[in-house]
Amino acid sequence: MTQTYQETLQFNTPGRGTSRIDHDIAQVVASSGIKTGLCHVFIHHTSASLILCENADPDVRVDLETFMSHTVPDGSPMFRHVDEGPDDMSAHIRSILTNMDLTVPVTAGHLGLGTWQGIYLWEHRTHAHRRRVTVTVTGN
Repeated sequence: MTQTYQETLQFNTPGRGTSRIDHDIAQVVASSGIKTGLCHVFIHHTSASLILCENADPDVRVDLETFMSHTVPDGSPMFRHVDEGPDDMSAHIRSILTNMDLTVPVTAGHLGLGTWQGIYLWEHRTHAHRRRVTVTVTGN
């Protein structure tokens, strides 16, 4: 019989950059009691995203931010939507280019991540924000 368990987590970000959240998600999976299934993670915002990324070398995430800042620069004159400042539209584009949700297998009651994989919340705004993430675990 398939079961579903859902929990919403809150994260405070310091501003633009990544925060590792897979440990918090793993606690939700453990609380679910589900041994085999899927874990779906969804962020409820349009200026932050979720990424599955290398977890050993922080330079990977620095390089991602460098790439994104060149690809989608803050304050570009091509953007009309600047209601909340020069990072407003660029943050929306960054979140669309990355992911607002992820699905990870649950195996033997644990997140089925690879050895070098971590789940990160990527804040695209330059100022601190409180972000809401819903974790849904489905399976047996």
